[in-house]
Parts: sequence; C-alpha cells; structure tokens
Amino acid sequence: MGTPVQSFSIRRAVSAGASAALLMLSTACGAITAAGGNGSPAAADSGDLKIGASLPLTGTFAEFGQAAKKGYETWASVVNAHGGLLNRHVQLIIRDDASDQNTAVADYHSLLSSDKVDLLLGTFSSPLVGPTSAIAETSHKLFVTPTGGDPKLFQRGFKNLFMTQQATAIGIADVFVNYILSLPPSQRPKTAAYPTLDDSFQIPTMDQMRSRLEAAGIKTVYQGTYSEDTQNFDQIATQIKDSGAELVAQGASFDDGVGLNRSLVKAGASPKYFYQTAGADSGSAYSQAVGSANTNGIFFSTTWSAYSKTPGNTDFMDAYRGLYGADLPHEDAADAYVAGQVLQAAVTAVGAPGLSDQSKLADWLRTNQVTTIIGDLAWNGDGSPKGEELLGQWQNNAIQIVRPEIAATTTTILQNWR
Repeated sequence: MGTPVQSFSIRRAVSAGASAALLMLSTACGAITAAGGNGSPAAADSGDLKIGASLPLTGTFAEFGQAAKKGYETWASVVNAHGGLLNRHVQLIIRDDASDQNTAVADYHSLLSSDKVDLLLGTFSSPLVGPTSAIAETSHKLFVTPTGGDPKLFQRGFKNLFMTQQATAIGIADVFVNYILSLPPSQRPKTAAYPTLDDSFQIPTMDQMRSRLEAAGIKTVYQGTYSEDTQNFDQIATQIKDSGAELVAQGASFDDGVGLNRSLVKAGASPKYFYQTAGADSGSAYSQAVGSANTNGIFFSTTWSAYSKTPGNTDFMDAYRGLYGADLPHEDAADAYVAGQVLQAAVTAVGAPGLSDQSKLADWLRTNQVTTIIGDLAWNGDGSPKGEELLGQWQNNAIQIVRPEIAATTTTILQNWR
C-alpha cells in the first residue's frame, strides 16, 4: 500500500520571505487550551504534570499549528492511558500565538510565570522557535521542539534546545545523496542539474548535496536559482534537457515543484533520477497537479509515513484516529507526537530530579538515543539532530518509503523517472 503524505512539513514550507513577513503580523492574544487524557478540556489538578506549549493555531501557519496540537494531544492521551508521566496525569496547556513572534514570546513567559508549567514543548517554524527557545534557555527549561530546522538556531550556544526531526534543513537531501552513493558506480548518474528556489533553506541544502555528489565524480552540468514568484519554468526545463543531466535535483516547495515537473515533461526531458526536497511529498495534490504518469519514480524527503513499520507507529495511528476520525494524520501531527515521545523518554529516564534541574534532562538527551515513530533519534552537543529523513518515492501513483529499511514500505526502488 502506498503512503499518501497529505502535506509537507512547515520546516520546508517557510521561506526566507515568509520569515520576514512573519515579523510584520499583528500581535494577538494567546488563548489557553487545556487537554486531558482524551484530548478534551481538563480541570487543573494539584497532582497533574503541567506541560505548556504555544502554537500557531490561527494566522499564517494555522494549518500546521492545528496539526501539531492534535499530535501533542494524541501523545498526551497515549501517555495518560498508560498511567501518565512519573505516575502523574499529563495536563497540556496550549496557547495560540497567532503565527506571531511577539505573541509566542509572551505566551511562553506566561506559561512559566502564570501557569507555572513543569515542562515545555516547542512551537512550529524556525521564525517562532528562535525567540521562544531563547525564553526557555534563560529560564533553564528544556525545549523539545518538533520543528526549527534552520541550522543557525543551533549556533547560539544553547544547552536546552533539541529538535526532534531527523535532520536540520541543510541535511534534508542527505538520505537521497547516500542512496545515490550506495549504488554501484555503473548505476550512478554521471551528470546532474540543480535548479533551486532562491530561499535561505533550499540554497544551502542543495549546495551541500552538489558538493557531495561532485566529490563522488558526478559532474554538474546545470546550476541555477529562481525567485519564489516564478511561474514559467519552460526556459529552465529546456536548459536542463540540453545539458543532458541524468539527475535533476530541485530545491523546491509545492508550486515550483509542480511547475518544473510540467515544464520538463513539456520539453521532453527524461533524466534517469528526479529528486525534489518538497512538493512531491504532498500526496494526491501533487499527483493531480502533474498527472499520475509524471510522478512515477520521483524521489523526495519526508519525516514520517503512516505505513512505516517503525516502533509505535501503529499505536499512534490508532490513538489519533480514536480522537479525530479516520483521516490520515498530517505529517506535522506526527512530528509533534515525536516531540512528546522524546520529552517523555528524558523525563522517564532521569525521574523527578529532572523537573527541578532540567539540565539533567538535556544532558541525558545529548548522550542517549530515543526510539520514536520516525525511527531512532540522537543529537549533537548543540541539540541539532544527527540522522537522516525518510526517502520517499512515487511508484504506480502511490507513495512508498524506500529508505531507511526500518521505515521502508517496499523493497522496490524504481531507477527511472516516468
């Protein structure tokens, strides 16, 4: 069965332009939502373990924030169904930051000073994680966040920030590069093209990919950037076709990913390998936009699959559907669930002393591996993850996960686009 990944992660969706625009959003009041064991409002209990977060439930990033809220609530319901955390019922206190940095900062201040939460979970998108993680750092609180892939966030010397996806933005393509380099030399592409969205995340991601492939002897025959308002990709597609590139790797979002696919088909280009950092992971929306025949063989990176055989994934799916119905979870709901799993692992391992001295929780995460529904996670000393995302591929109008083996939904990997 294929994996219909319905929406791409906010870490890949937020461009430099969106980050700048976020600063201009109006400040709104953050509303408190408390979730009990079944995800419904729960009265405060002196024995509850209070865990606070602020999420963009309204505003620019509302779709992703709402998904994250469901992920957090699903995690809390699973924990509480098994006796809670440290034998205490988990009470979530979730505020709405309205996709606004100033509101997010105020929310975390309030969670600590007014709500007096015991623990924190992170918000969504690097522009919001940046200032809110600083609040946690100065307050000596662990800050486990499901997103925040900007590598610059981990260059500030923080000791309490941990991101719970497999890689930062610059490492998104590593799983595909490692697949290419694992092929026998006779099967590797000899030439490559790198059309890239002019974006502060995509450019360094593709630069790292290109550098590694060039070092392996794969010659660059096309390299170029385009603006986010580009709508016609015919000229780029023609240049790529004329270059004879056997591999096309695009640093993309959804619209430009669709646009280049259409233009490559129109130009009659037929690279052996076609990879997109994002866009192709958007399930039926992508397939309908480019035509199912034009998806076959496309590779992309993603953090999670509903059908992966990773430990606990079935439990997550069952719990999520028990709360929210039969629809597949958004990828960002799964990422939020993982953040809860990581926080739970640290608190369980360290015990009650970790609540009063949360440097103990941070120290434990820096030196241990945590098994989650997206695989085993581990961190560098700066809190950045040191793993690889999942490698997805379109096969016969369905998405399959092909790497790593622990998450793979098939043993088949197609060698040609279309």
